[in-house]
Amino acid sequence: MSRTRLGYEGVAIVSPATIPYQRFSIETAHWWIARALKESLDQAGLRPAEIDGFAVSSFTLFPDNAVGLTQHLGLCPRWLDHIPMGGASGIVALRRAARAVQAGDADIVACVAGDTNHIDSFRNLLSSFSRFSQDAAYPYGFGGPNANFALLTDRYMKDYGATREDFGRICVAQRQNALRNPNALMKKPLTLQQYLDARPISDPIALFDCVMPCAGSEAFLVMTVEEAQRRDLPFAVIAGTIERHNAYVDDPVQLRGGWAMDIDELYHMADCTPSDIDLLQTYDDYPVISMMQFEDLGFCDKGEGSRFVQDRDLTIEGDFPHNTSGGQLSAGQAGAAGGYIGLVEAIRQVTAAAGPTQVPDASRAMVSGFGVINYDRGVCSGAAIIEGAKA
Repeated sequence: MSRTRLGYEGVAIVSPATIPYQRFSIETAHWWIARALKESLDQAGLRPAEIDGFAVSSFTLFPDNAVGLTQHLGLCPRWLDHIPMGGASGIVALRRAARAVQAGDADIVACVAGDTNHIDSFRNLLSSFSRFSQDAAYPYGFGGPNANFALLTDRYMKDYGATREDFGRICVAQRQNALRNPNALMKKPLTLQQYLDARPISDPIALFDCVMPCAGSEAFLVMTVEEAQRRDLPFAVIAGTIERHNAYVDDPVQLRGGWAMDIDELYHMADCTPSDIDLLQTYDDYPVISMMQFEDLGFCDKGEGSRFVQDRDLTIEGDFPHNTSGGQLSAGQAGAAGGYIGLVEAIRQVTAAAGPTQVPDASRAMVSGFGVINYDRGVCSGAAIIEGAKA
């Protein structure tokens, strides 16, 4: 049996930063990561020499990693981590950075994710994404995550009776949210009929079910509450987090994620229930995985995701605000920064700094991450509940 998890008292999350996404970029991942780091540090009034912890996530940093970046950026950290977990990277970085600060291994940790997107870089990434992809899928005409999620979506629809209209409700609501986010790449309204009429990509997946790869970066800082207060910085605190990898290995196809294994512990740590959550940020490279998260995070029973989205308003001013920045489906997927976009938005929300996407009176947010789909399932998952600092 696992020991009781310690809490995250005394840890503050500050200075959420987003570098506006671009469809394509001639710059390197290093450039994007450096810009996000600078933006976050500038918000906090810090110099690079004042951070002593550094966590990085990127798919396009090769041949460098976090170690190489320390020299590129002139950093000298005493705590360093490279987190290659895609859509779960933001949650995992937050968890590890928080523990480093609690233990005194670092005083201020910068958590950054970013990627570039050159012409044809996404195809090259897919060709060497993982050994599973290389051996089990790519030689047979592997189409990347579109084909993977088409299989998952088809099975979910068959098992639980969900329809394309149900998935469309998620996409349409996120587009409505994105229209209030000046940094979102998708600038045109999307109707349910437009979603349904979109060109097919990989049955039953169509155009608006798929994220748009792009270039961009996200960042935040982790420090002690005392340090945040001393610097007069708005901050969020961690009520609880969970992380799980390679969950439910005997399931023939992925219809649930690792969240379901630990969700009760998460709510117990945070001393709250699903009804206490003011807004939810799910990892959303395809709408089916958001629907699974509604279920696995306890907002409805397994298989009831379609009914849930039929009965809820997922927009910023609705009764269940979801992916308030537009999420990846309408803001864009900047590589590994896709694992940060929801967390950075949630920090802004609970510190009342989200501007045009602000949910009224938001004080408690849940963020979930999902990453590294090899060929039949995503391997990494995590979630966090964060709260605005109490006056």
